Amino acid sequence: MPITVLLADDHHLVRRGFRRILEDDADIRVVGEADNGMQAIQMAEQHLPNVVVMDLAMPEVDGIQATREIRRRLPKTAILVLSMHAQDSYVKNAFDAGARGYLLKNAIEVDLTAAVKAVAAGRIYKSPGLADHAADEDGFEVLTTREKQVLQLIAQGKSNKEIAAILNVSVNTVAVHRANLMEALNLHRTAELVVYAIRKGLVTVT
Repeated sequence: MPITVLLADDHHLVRRGFRRILEDDADIRVVGEADNGMQAIQMAEQHLPNVVVMDLAMPEVDGIQATREIRRRLPKTAILVLSMHAQDSYVKNAFDAGARGYLLKNAIEVDLTAAVKAVAAGRIYKSPGLADHAADEDGFEVLTTREKQVLQLIAQGKSNKEIAAILNVSVNTVAVHRANLMEALNLHRTAELVVYAIRKGLVTVT
């Protein structure tokens, strides 16, 4: 049985390149392509791929958020995150969200097939040269997964109502999470939460 793969990247030419690389290997079959995070979640539920190759920077719902949701809904599906960012905060956030692999885009041609096979087999894959996860001492580690999701969506400019719709919770629940975040991080304004999220690599500034 071939390894089934869903590609998630908002650039058509990039997805086409990924597909060509992967389909050169008889053991891999690409079953779909998504151009934003929300579509990636929906198509993952539709196709039940062994692996989702997930770009970090995508519109609507970004790669970290999409990774969390797919892992929550489809725990048997492995996520291989692709990124241009080698900073430890990005790597750590990807693995915290449930990714099984992290591949730098400049290593795609050499490593993409090997990385897909590794995560499909249940192994962790990380591009050579990436630093190990750094210790964090400013309160971030005590946040729950849901609080990190809310923080990320706040930093993306989403309103409480929009966050509630994305996470399928009530607006009141989002408001409670927002208050808990401010208390845990000792921050007092939304703008401070946004700056903090950027510093932690939860959002990509282009």
